[in-house]
Amino acid sequence: MATATLAAAAPFLPTPPPAAARARTRSRRRTTRPFLRAACAYALQEGQSRRFHRLPCGLDLEVIAQPAPAPGERPPLVFVHGSFHAAWCWAEHWLPFFSRAGFPCYALSLRAQGESSVPQEAVAGTLETHTGDIADFIQKEVPSPPVLIGHSFGGLIVQQYISRLQGSELHPKLAGAVLVCSVPPSGNSGLVWRYLLTKPVAAVKVTLSLAAKAYANSLSLCKETFFSPQMDDGLVLRYQALMKESSKLPLFDLRKLNAALPVPSVPDNTTEILVMGASNDFIVDSEGLSETSRFYGVQPVCVEGVAHDMMLDCSWEKGAEIILTWLEKLTP
Repeated sequence: MATATLAAAAPFLPTPPPAAARARTRSRRRTTRPFLRAACAYALQEGQSRRFHRLPCGLDLEVIAQPAPAPGERPPLVFVHGSFHAAWCWAEHWLPFFSRAGFPCYALSLRAQGESSVPQEAVAGTLETHTGDIADFIQKEVPSPPVLIGHSFGGLIVQQYISRLQGSELHPKLAGAVLVCSVPPSGNSGLVWRYLLTKPVAAVKVTLSLAAKAYANSLSLCKETFFSPQMDDGLVLRYQALMKESSKLPLFDLRKLNAALPVPSVPDNTTEILVMGASNDFIVDSEGLSETSRFYGVQPVCVEGVAHDMMLDCSWEKGAEIILTWLEKLTP
């Protein structure tokens, strides 16, 4: 409806100003409004609020928060999304679920994602910038050490955060970390080569869906990439639309990302870590899950009957229940 209205109004718009005037206007805009904010319309649920965390560089990060119903001693949960997603992907199911269980919840949209600010220079983030942004938010707005929960490439960001904990005053300590269908510490190159050698048809589909962003215009490809076959098509279309609007810039500059990998090992790691995968994951295979679990010396948990977007899938409760059980065992 909005598109039709704008199109109808176009003939009545004023004549564009001369080039010199346009240049002066652009200059004024750069001075008075250095950052643009991405638009991703997600209607919050009851009990949720949206605010913006101002980074030292001047960018604003979108935060969707949902407090626990009553004050308690349970650690806060901070959620970090992956590519083509934003804070909304956690707000749909997992924020209400963990809030009801007594955990204060915060879901972040990384820079240029969701409704977070877009850098004026239009440069994609790096592992270091994203990790630093999360550290700044935790340091200034989270009252006690949180559990950091990352999905897909967000899981790689969480791994980088863990590697920076020792000897760094800039990275507040954590109560724990959960890696959900996470890209392994070496990155996604191993995943790509395994697909090319063993599942070439799947490799082509993944490349089209993610690298060429074909998921955005194909219901079937979006469903196969992120969700279970049983997922309702109407929900897939809704999430597909949110994904299309979520990412104004790539989450990473891949050349810089590959140069920064693998994630540094942590010989004396004291952070409790849960490594979770999904049996129907079309992106992160079982070897990728095993690599991550070996890296941290933990036993992986593979959730049966769910796909890559575990927090949005039709059986989203399965992963949430496993995380809740693990959280209950964390030492206060």
